Amino acid sequence: MPEPRLPEPRLDDAAIARRALREILPGDVVAVDAGLAALAPALAPPELGAWFLRDNGMLDDVPLSIADAATIVRGGHVNAAIISIAQVDAAGRAAGRLAAAHPGIAPPGNAVDLAANAGRVVGLLPSIGNAGAPNLVAELTLPADIVGPLDTVITDVGVFRLQGGKPALTEVAPGWSAADVAALTGVAVSVAPGLREMEFAPSSGRPPSKVYADGQTAIADLPNGATVFIDGFGGPGGMAHYLLIALRDRGSRELTIVSNTAGIARVVSFGTPPGKTAIDHSVLIENGQVAKAIASFPVSPSVSRPSEFELAYRRGAVDLELVPQGTLAERLRAGGAGIRAFYTPTGAGTLIAERKETRAIDLTGDGGRQYVLEYGLRADFALIRAHRADTRGNLVYRGTSRNFNAVMAPAARVTVVEVDEIVEPGRLDPEEIVTPGVFVQRIVKRPDDFTGYE
Repeated sequence: MPEPRLPEPRLDDAAIARRALREILPGDVVAVDAGLAALAPALAPPELGAWFLRDNGMLDDVPLSIADAATIVRGGHVNAAIISIAQVDAAGRAAGRLAAAHPGIAPPGNAVDLAANAGRVVGLLPSIGNAGAPNLVAELTLPADIVGPLDTVITDVGVFRLQGGKPALTEVAPGWSAADVAALTGVAVSVAPGLREMEFAPSSGRPPSKVYADGQTAIADLPNGATVFIDGFGGPGGMAHYLLIALRDRGSRELTIVSNTAGIARVVSFGTPPGKTAIDHSVLIENGQVAKAIASFPVSPSVSRPSEFELAYRRGAVDLELVPQGTLAERLRAGGAGIRAFYTPTGAGTLIAERKETRAIDLTGDGGRQYVLEYGLRADFALIRAHRADTRGNLVYRGTSRNFNAVMAPAARVTVVEVDEIVEPGRLDPEEIVTPGVFVQRIVKRPDDFTGYE
């Protein structure tokens, strides 16, 4: 059909992208796909402090693997997604940006992931397609690969909020009226109260600081009954000793702790200086704060020197869920990546599989091997250790002390990191960053005179 003749020019692509930035709050994690949406990161002011995850795996200046990028998206870490689309209907279902160019085989790219997992979803598209027909329609004529639905649609002539199956026009481009915009849509549009002209300045303000004065302040809201990830391997390396002491002194009780061990550094020296006692999970168990441990090595390797957890377990004071080490790592990784459950052959036919679902899965044509269903792990808090952090929370580890830190950080609602040094953004080599700051909410510098021993 012929395109309506209207008096004013439509917005260019840069203006549409600038308007999309008004949907972003300071400090938001924002995922953008290719096309029109990809213009937004370069137009964002630095003081907004937003993180932009691009479809090539770059998180601002930090390079990620596609798997790590997917963890950010599917793990619920994206506050908003800005997606380039080709068509959208009244219910907020959309066809991705390549649907019109590749009918029948349109590649969805990462748009499907973004729409399904982001907190808010903003779609960008021109009001009129290449064939001269409206792109906002009553029913899609292109395949739907985004069924989220979209929350907001921004075109070159207006902004629409999609609620209740009927688009509401909330803003118009400069020089346009509601009637002008309605002439370029293929669906009935309501005009929202307070209709106004579009503005393009991004949200003002800065994100709150992630740097906390001390350990007690950083965990002041860790409640009774919380599930807490605590990093660490066998010895003291990589364990957040300062935060463990802060948690002991805070006194939160009925905790479920998730860790590789449940406190064995205290009973096996691992290089502990003479006359010193290693700080580990035992400080919480001695204080009566732990109700349950999910761990791989909850007992001492020495029968004659049982750990505090082992003694408490024998008394019936604590519960235990025993998990093979590789399975524990994968349950943590899965929890952070939004994977609710998975099957593994580890533990099939052993005590580990008791009261768990098992099934035969045929991958090689041999009739199937037995696999055990395991669930992803999530926590209220993670107390982890790193060597250096910048003020945005990007982390660099030292040697093998990385252990479980990197898989715990994405899987907690609040990740608190204890570091030796805090630097300004840009001071860390992006290639050395293992844990991106999107997974870290709070940073504490370990006092210079503090050691991992009492």
